[in-house]
Amino acid sequence: SGTSFDSIPDGWAGIDAMPEWGFQQMFLFVGALELFVMKDVMGKGEFPGDFRNGALDFGWDNFDEETKLSKRGIELNNGRAA
Repeated sequence: SGTSFDSIPDGWAGIDAMPEWGFQQMFLFVGALELFVMKDVMGKGEFPGDFRNGALDFGWDNFDEETKLSKRGIELNNGRAA
């Protein structure tokens, strides 16, 4: 029942083949993330893209500056590869 992933073509042709509510659902979800989640609410960001907001630290504050710089570089390169 419904639309299967196999019935949606690749690339831009997939936009036209996608059910209207599916596109709206993705648009609203990304919009909600941009407006309410992915922002530096507390103003404590150490660098652009630091959206921890005092939570989800995972030990970041325990790393020395060289390790932090290395990890940010790795994350940037992973984003470029995607």
